[in-house]
Formats: sequence, structure tokens, C-alpha cells
Amino acid sequence: MAKSDVIRIGIVGAGQFARTRQIPAFRALPGVRVVGVCNQRRESSSRISREFDIPKVFGNWEDLIEDDSIDAVVIGTWPYLHCPITLAALDAGKHVLTQSRMAMNTREAQRMVDRSRECPQLTTMVVPSPYGLLGDAFVRNLVADGYLGLLHEVHVTGFSSDLADPSTPLGWRQMTKYSGFNMLQLGILHESVMRWTPPVRRVIASVSKMIPTRADPETGRSAKVGTADSVQVLTGYQGGARGTYRLSGVVRHSHGSSVALFGSEGTLVYDLKRDQLRGASRQETDLKPIPIPEALRGDWQAEADFIAAIRGERPVTRTTFADGLNYMQFTEAVARSSRHQTPVDLPLVEFSNPSL
Repeated sequence: MAKSDVIRIGIVGAGQFARTRQIPAFRALPGVRVVGVCNQRRESSSRISREFDIPKVFGNWEDLIEDDSIDAVVIGTWPYLHCPITLAALDAGKHVLTQSRMAMNTREAQRMVDRSRECPQLTTMVVPSPYGLLGDAFVRNLVADGYLGLLHEVHVTGFSSDLADPSTPLGWRQMTKYSGFNMLQLGILHESVMRWTPPVRRVIASVSKMIPTRADPETGRSAKVGTADSVQVLTGYQGGARGTYRLSGVVRHSHGSSVALFGSEGTLVYDLKRDQLRGASRQETDLKPIPIPEALRGDWQAEADFIAAIRGERPVTRTTFADGLNYMQFTEAVARSSRHQTPVDLPLVEFSNPSL
């Protein structure tokens, strides 16, 4: 595609993220137009069309994908639709940017990867995890330069009180029919950790539903919660390092997310909520702040990256479908391990049964 060509975007699922970040970001890019929208309800699609001056409103996503005036599809729906919309869009010759998490399960993610590889002329991309983007390049440099030495342990935490109140109604993230094997922020945190560590080769997991029932807003009745609100995972990495993931949505007085990397020569601790890095060499007794150099500071640029990849200016780096498949394998391995109370090795070699 020539750089001068206008790239025409169709939005399927214009939720808060699409309205506050994606649509304004695309509109700000030269040679890009958002020309179509399809939301869950036609009235909300019409409202967004008026708000952002989007000329076409579609009653269903199939019609949007088949429209010849659209070059690229941005998928902002819940995960249960990511795979079917992606496959249909690629079949129609459209570029695809899908919201995270990539899919419901590894089987769907693999289908998306396989189909994308059959369409090398089309750009495919998953919206990246925003955690750690500011310091990503700097941490990569420190690791590559031997700051940690031999990696020994990786400790990941993600705590919030979002689900601590039993009266909080059931959200789509806790409905397996919409979210699949995704639990809390497990996938999004693991995607960030993947940037700095070797691949995980084994998981042992235990998960819990501390509040097992909540009011279902779709029916108004009490319903069983589908996904865990407390997750603990032991990890084994390629090369021998070990790690832990501790996530909870029901802790009231301990918020935030962090990644701690412990090596033979040093330690790095990244506060993902505050984008602050601390570290120490083995000769030092205490962790100290490590300023992230201005020249290495990253930022959110997913929409610009997607358009640049379509134009052939640079390849997708955050986040490729292959990377999405990796974190989907991890989240499914955690689900399997917790279900069967047994270690699960990665990469998965069989994932044909989405119900485990």
C-alpha cells in the first residue's frame, strides 16, 4: 500500500477503550479515516457515529467486514468474538487489530495465527499490554548487558479490590462464555513479563473463587462466578529460573502490580502501576531508584504502529499474533493446572478441547 493511500478503518465493538483512545488516535493520524462502526446495539452505534463523525453504521459485524470501503477492522468486542471476526476479516482481505485478550482459548488463538500466516500481505496485531511500556527498552538493555546475570527468580504480583465487595455485579470478565480461560490480569501481566524473561516451560497453579456467586446483570438473579478472583501460579522458565504469580481482585488494602527479577548479579523491581524501576547489584545492600533515561522511554503507540505496519514502514512488534498465542497458552496452562491439580508443560501440544 502506498504511503499516500487513505486507510479506512471499521470499528467492531466501540466500548470505552475504543471511544477514549483508539478512535481519537486513528483520527489524529494523517491518511487514516474511521469510516464504519458496529456496536452491540444499533442505537449506541448511531450515537458513536454522530460523536465521531463516522459515516457508516452497521447493524451487524458481518456487514461491516464485507463492505468494500473498509480496509482494516479494529475489534473491540469481548474475547468470545475475537476469533470469528478475525477469521472473517482476513477472509475478506482486511487487516486486523484485535483487542486483548487475544481469544477465548489456545485453540482459537492458534486458528488466528494459522490464518494470518496464510495472508502474509495483511497486517495482524493484538492491542499490547500497556504495563511496562515506559521502561521496556531500558529493562531490555539492562538484562542484555548482564545487570541481572543468571536469572534465578521472577515474582509477579497483581492486586486490586475491584471484586472485594460481594454486591459488585458479575462482569463479563468473570463470565467464561465471554472471556474464556482469561483470569483477572493474568494474560496482560504475563505479556509484559514475556518481554524480559525466557519462556515459561512449566506451571503449577491454584485458583479460587472467594466470592462464588454474584448478581447477574443480564438476568437480575444470583449466578455462579465463572472465573477465579484469586490466582497463584508457580512457574519454571527455560534455563532453570523459577517464579511466582500472585493475583487477586479481592484484597482491600494492597493495590498495584509489579515484576521482580532476581539474578546472580543483581535485582530489578518494576512497579507497573507507577512506572518506577528500582534495582541493586549484588554488592549493594538496598534497592535504589533507577531513572529511566529519556531517550529510552517508551509510550503507547498501538494505533500508529498498526497503520505503519499496513503501510510497510515497520513490522509489528507489540503485539504479534504469535506473542498473543504464547500468552494464551500460558493462561490455558494455568487453567488446566488448577483444574486438574497437576503441573502442565509448555508449549501445549494438545488444545483441541476448550472445556479442558
